Order: sequence, then structure tokens, then C-alpha cells
Amino acid sequence: MLIWLAELSDHIQFFSTHFRFLNLFRYITFRTGGALFTSALIVFLFGPRIISSLRVRQGKGQPIRADGPQTHFKKAGTPTMGGLMILAGIVVSSLLWADLANVYVVATLLVTLGFGAIGFYDDYLKVTKQSDKGFSGRARLGIEFVIAAIAVYFMMTTALSSGPAGSTFGSSVAFPFFKNLLLNLGMFFVFFGAFVIVAAGNAVNLTDGLDGLAIVPVMIAAASFGVIAYLAGNFVFADYLAINFVPGTGELAVVLGAVIGAGLGFLWFNAPPAAIFMGDTGSLALGGMIGSVAVATKHEIVMAIIGGLFVVEALSVIIQVGFFKMTKRRVFLMAPIHHHFEKKGWTESQVVVRFWIVAVILAMIGLSTLKLR
Repeated sequence: MLIWLAELSDHIQFFSTHFRFLNLFRYITFRTGGALFTSALIVFLFGPRIISSLRVRQGKGQPIRADGPQTHFKKAGTPTMGGLMILAGIVVSSLLWADLANVYVVATLLVTLGFGAIGFYDDYLKVTKQSDKGFSGRARLGIEFVIAAIAVYFMMTTALSSGPAGSTFGSSVAFPFFKNLLLNLGMFFVFFGAFVIVAAGNAVNLTDGLDGLAIVPVMIAAASFGVIAYLAGNFVFADYLAINFVPGTGELAVVLGAVIGAGLGFLWFNAPPAAIFMGDTGSLALGGMIGSVAVATKHEIVMAIIGGLFVVEALSVIIQVGFFKMTKRRVFLMAPIHHHFEKKGWTESQVVVRFWIVAVILAMIGLSTLKLR
């Protein structure tokens, strides 16, 4: 919204003469910093009120898994739905600092809010029923796919229309380590992109099981994709690095700046011992957002590297469930895998910090693919 002030100075001489500082709002880097600061400030200021309100309304708070580590039972009564704090910071900050005429921004916020609403309903059911069983899995996935498919369709058509006539870039998958290797999927790209977004949302959701475990890797992934979005949206940088130029995606760096700021604010309250849990409200929304940016910037495969921690968490559940159905035996002591390490004797802080270290290493590897081609 604030970018309109810079555009206003182009048409009104008074503004261009006396308020030259308005030109700052043209720069993505400046607005990214503004978005980060604004979202963090919003969460810091309103976080305590939101936590107090949720604690009163939820009573017993988020239900604790009966088969979980014994150390988790002391967390009983901690309110959930902390994702509301994060979403408030992201949305308000994005509305202020991002270009709302940008299709990629709108599509990404659509996924974020849509997935956040699904997560909110799931958290609501768990709290009101005091059960770890929430929204029907099939129904939830179905709605997620619809939301993601709509967003991918608009991003795909935008990329197709912004390219040269006859270009299939918008419906193609790009491969890291190769300069010009593209696989055109046609309209099937909508389903592929939707799968990436839904998978990302649920992978982050599965990772959110310990205080601070999910939010820091999310911020690391957001920072990484903020760099990627900025570079992919700038022709000069994209050409130098030989990555695919996607006009307009640079604006996503502003939204991701808001994610980092809101994440920092939330971590202040989520640090052990957590005063509030993120819940599905936040984890689904943040995962869906990261997935959306990956699809928009044509870095879906790189996301599997940068978000490798989330991939491992999701795979541990898939392997555990599949193997148990076939053999009635378990591969891990408990899934997702962070609980496995808890069962093996790691303290919660050891699991969290070590997983953060892994997330940083994977992000560095993912970013290195920008030059290795």
C-alpha cells in the first residue's frame, strides 16, 4: 500500500519536489525491512493480550498426546492458536508494505489465510473436544488442494502472459544445477504446484511439536526464499546467476520479510517454556506460504533442500505409518522423528537446537544451487 505514495509522487509535482524520500518506497529492500520491523512490532505489542484472551477462552489449552514423551505433560494448559499472532503480523505488514496489485503477493496471501483458516478450525475442534483428533484428514486435504490449485493457476497464467509469445515457462518445472532444463507439464502444473504447497503446509505442521522447533526453521526458509525471490525477480541478477527470471516475484521478498518479523515476535513468547503454541493455525499457513513462494519462483525442487528438515519430519510419519500397517512394527520409537530422539534420551532443548543447526546447513546448501549451474 505504501508503494502507492511513490507512484503518487510521479503524478503530483508537489510530492516529487518536497517529499523525495517517498522514492524509498520503490525499493524492495527498504520495504522488506519495513515489513519485518512492522510485523515484529505488531506481535510484540499485541501478543500478551492475544495469549491472555486465548488462555481464558480455551481453558485446558491444547490437549497433550497420551503416548507422547512424559516431559510434555507439564505443558498441559498452554493455549494454542498462536498462529493468529503470526498471521496478524504478516497480513497487516504485507498490506502496508507490499504491492497489492502483484498477483504473486495476492496468491501467496490467499494460500496463507486459507490454510490458516483450516488450521484454526482444526485447533478449535481439538480444544473444544479436548482431543488430538481434529478436522477430518481427507476433507482437510481436499480443501487445501482447492485453495492451492486456485493460487497456482493464477501464478501460472501470470508467468505465461509475462513471457514471450508461445512460451511454456509458466507451466514448466525448473531443475537446479542446470541452466535451461525445463519440463513443461501443461495444465498438469496446477496439480503439481498444488501438491508442493499442500505438502509444504503439512510438513511444517508435523514439525511443530516442540517449543520453538518449527518457527526458527520457517524463518530460515523464509530468509532463504526471500533472497531467491528477490534475485529471480531482478533480470540483472537472474541473468548473472543463470537462474530463471520471473518478473514480479521480487515483491514476495516483502511478504517473507513480514514472516521473519512475525516469527521473531512469536519466538519471544514461544521460547521454552512456551507461553503459547503455534498450533495448526500457524504451521499450516506458514508451510503453505513457503510452498507458494517456491512455486512462484520456480524453485520447487530447491525447496526440498532448504526445507529438508520438514521433508524428513513428514517422511518419518509416512514411513512409520506405512511400515506399521504392513508389519505391525515400528521403525521409530515415535513419529514425527523429533519425538524419536526425545524417546532416545535427548532433552527437548537438544532436539530443538540441533534441528535448527540442520536447518541452517540445508538452507546454505539450497542457496548454493543458485550459482552451481
